[in-house]
Amino acid sequence: MKNKVIKKYDKNKNMIYFKNSEGREEWREYDENNKLVHYKSSTGYEYWWKFETIFPTLITQQEFKQIERIKLYLNNKKCSRFSLMDI
Repeated sequence: MKNKVIKKYDKNKNMIYFKNSEGREEWREYDENNKLVHYKSSTGYEYWWKFETIFPTLITQQEFKQIERIKLYLNNKKCSRFSLMDI
């Protein structure tokens, strides 16, 4: 039996989804600079990174959410104060 692999890419040609015939799946998210910032696998691994230099720093999910809220705020998008908080 041939090993079937499914891969999906975003508009910048970054792989955002992977699945093999054995059922293993992976999901990836990238920032605006095409740097990997979130990785999750069906085997239970999940990681978040931030880039303050050219080298990534492993961070927690909470830190990742805080960075995203700050980006939203700094981009001056219309949002309520509740969208910036975890309620």
